[in-house]
Amino acid sequence: MDGGLAGELTGGNAVLIAIALFVIVSIFLGVRIVPQSEKHVVERFGRLRAVLGPGVNFIVPFIDVVRHRISILERQLPNAMQDAITADNVLVKVETSVFYRITEPEKTVYRIRDVDAAIATTVAGIVRSEIGRMELDQVQSNRAQLIEKVREQVAAMVDDWGIEVTRAEVLDVNLDDATRAAMLQQLNAERARRAQVTEAEGKKRAVELNADAELYAAEQQAKAKRVLADAEAYSTGVIAEAIAKNGLEAAQYQVAMRQVEGIEALGKGTGKQTIVVPAAALEALGDAFRMLRGRG
Repeated sequence: MDGGLAGELTGGNAVLIAIALFVIVSIFLGVRIVPQSEKHVVERFGRLRAVLGPGVNFIVPFIDVVRHRISILERQLPNAMQDAITADNVLVKVETSVFYRITEPEKTVYRIRDVDAAIATTVAGIVRSEIGRMELDQVQSNRAQLIEKVREQVAAMVDDWGIEVTRAEVLDVNLDDATRAAMLQQLNAERARRAQVTEAEGKKRAVELNADAELYAAEQQAKAKRVLADAEAYSTGVIAEAIAKNGLEAAQYQVAMRQVEGIEALGKGTGKQTIVVPAAALEALGDAFRMLRGRG
């Protein structure tokens, strides 16, 4: 009897141990701790059962299985180069960079196989399409507008994959050697043209200034002539008024004074000279003195 009892106790302990192990394994399989940077996709019999968020989660052991562990951290695709042709038929090489993160893992794991390749292909197509609507100068000058359009279209197209595009950048737009040489030649020609235009404008301005100076000189000469004419008219008016008041004596006085001034100017000449004074001039000089004394 002792042997049978010992066997029963041994069998009972084995069952208890098996039950304890089953409970421990069940607890281990049923409790899932998800890190903050991840989400877990749970399947039941091959179908989507739930998406576990960060923290402690419970599933049905042996039935529910964590099939996918998805990182929700932001990711960066490797920088990519793609060819594109602008609206004015210029071949350019565009370097792009894309940052994204997975927001709905159930869409990502069941709707797309290679996320990075899919996003890269989508970005390349959108960049080619947008650059094809723009000329080269617009691509260079409206880089911010191009980036915004690419970001909006990429975000709309990858939304069905449970992905959020956080940044999409056009890092550089490069030209091939032939196009770069042609543009350099065009730039040099434009610089030469501007230099010629500047030189022509300078010459035109110099001619205009010279014409203005000549016009100003002519105006000043005309103004001086008008002043002289006004002075002579005033002098003639004064003489006429004197003649009207004093009669013939005033006229004789003026004539005598003119003759005296002429003799004085002749005497101021340089060098040795002989002054011949006509008798009529001497008589006029005497008349002028007499008239001056008479006025005194």
